[in-house]
Amino acid sequence: MKLSPLGDKVVLKQLEAEETTKSGLILTSQSKEKPQEAIVVAVGPGGMVGDTKVEMVLKEGDHVIFSRYGAMEIKFDGEEYLVMKQNDILAVVKD
Repeated sequence: MKLSPLGDKVVLKQLEAEETTKSGLILTSQSKEKPQEAIVVAVGPGGMVGDTKVEMVLKEGDHVIFSRYGAMEIKFDGEEYLVMKQNDILAVVKD
């Protein structure tokens, strides 16, 4: 099965929290904060959302930074994903 978002929605797979800090300290599971970074898994078709035409600029595989409060957490096929509007994506990370 595959997720296919509707309208201006994007499905993300959130990156895992770091196990150690840059200085080498090992973090416990309670002190690890999930990063606001994710990989785009699926992108909706865009189109008309209300009275506004939305063109989708993201694509599968993009590495993005997103707004912490714009996402809805879901479980699908035993995996955890985030679903949000493209407008709640703050930036695309480029090499």
